[in-house]
Amino acid sequence: MNNKRKVEIFSAGCGLCDETIQLVEQIACESCEVEVLDMQQEDAAKRAKEYGIKAVPSVVIDGKIASCCANQGINENALRADGLGVPLS
Repeated sequence: MNNKRKVEIFSAGCGLCDETIQLVEQIACESCEVEVLDMQQEDAAKRAKEYGIKAVPSVVIDGKIASCCANQGINENALRADGLGVPLS
């Protein structure tokens, strides 16, 4: 069993993307494995398409687009509600 929450940040390297990366890294806990994916790379763009990501920055937590990314945009409360920063038992 994997004891890490997989967090993927899809980024285009813009200022808003950088802010999102900083926010996620700030609230991530020891149970979070954070990976930043550069949308300029073909494999990252392909993965984003598989998730149905239409805009960046976007955050995927354990294979699901974070609710804030699917709706109104990145925000700390929504990321926490999706499990970011919550240790796994």
